[in-house]
Amino acid sequence: MNRSPILRGASTGAFVAACILGMPAIARAQDGVRISPPYTPVENAQAPVVAVTALRDSVVSRARAQLGKRYRYGGETPKHGFDCSGLVSYVMSSLSLMVPRTAAAQALVGIEIVRDTARLLPGDLVTFGRGKSITHIGIYVGNGRFIQASSRAHKVIEVDLLRAPAAGIRPWLGVRRLVSPDTAAAPADGPAPAGRTR
Repeated sequence: MNRSPILRGASTGAFVAACILGMPAIARAQDGVRISPPYTPVENAQAPVVAVTALRDSVVSRARAQLGKRYRYGGETPKHGFDCSGLVSYVMSSLSLMVPRTAAAQALVGIEIVRDTARLLPGDLVTFGRGKSITHIGIYVGNGRFIQASSRAHKVIEVDLLRAPAAGIRPWLGVRRLVSPDTAAAPADGPAPAGRTR
């Protein structure tokens, strides 16, 4: 139905008047509304990197704290000694990074990294053996060196990763990375466990 221009003008005027009269109420309703500033993640962009670096440093520190502890097959505590996988298990679990108990099983956890010294980072696990059989494992601590519980030295030692072939020295086979941004949320300063059961 066609409205006359007068009626159309009257209804438009009533609408405008209602909006003007309603403005104070709208303003009062918005008094408690908080306007958030735009999201700016720049300040926290480095947080994951810092957390990962701190966790890696903690792995190295915990591993170095065991230097000189005696080698003992099946050992997994500072008091009773360590074998290679027992040392890895102890250090990692002290930082809430749970790993299996044997070297072969530990060589399957985390992310596989190319066997290249330029790609290694402190806290990586380095594996040794012959063929596809993993028989030994240690913790890379940087500068081309790693920490291991050595049956030959009868204690936990820090040695060069790249060594000349010799009797009793197993070839370096691979690298596994447990410490990544996904694991950095784990507490890095928790108490070291007394030991783990198999």
